[in-house]
Amino acid sequence: MSLFVPKFDESVVVREAEAEVVGRAPTTVRLLADSSSTGGALSTQRVTLTAGADGAKPHWHDNSAEMFFLLDGAADVLSGDEVLTAGPGDLIVVPPGKPHAFAAVPGADADLLIVVLTPGVERFEYFRHLQRIALGEATRESLLEVQELYDNHFLSSAAWDARHG
Repeated sequence: MSLFVPKFDESVVVREAEAEVVGRAPTTVRLLADSSSTGGALSTQRVTLTAGADGAKPHWHDNSAEMFFLLDGAADVLSGDEVLTAGPGDLIVVPPGKPHAFAAVPGADADLLIVVLTPGVERFEYFRHLQRIALGEATRESLLEVQELYDNHFLSSAAWDARHG
């Protein structure tokens, strides 16, 4: 086991009104703290999904765990080959290398706090890239070109497709 000690001197404070927002309903992402502001400790976003909306398609991270904390509503979270349904207050932490995805449960909204854990990855530009795709300024295929850069590797999942395909 290696020990990672993040290096930053000041507390990170992000006020709701100051958080950058990318996307809009059905998927809204509030960019809270990126790896550069936390000395590499973590990257965190708040994702709000309307009923049944996709948050992220199946993918994995080689170097980071990802934490999902459900603030409100109901969400499905893929963890390996299992789809777990989370309710308010539920926490799911997916280890590095394990396939995962998330979406609001059909018929329910979901409000999630998502944290990519040590070592945190610079993720804000990834979410901005997703917004460019949604606006037609970039292609969906362009995500394949940045998989290594953002440690976000896509795959197919029969378990996920059976529930959200």
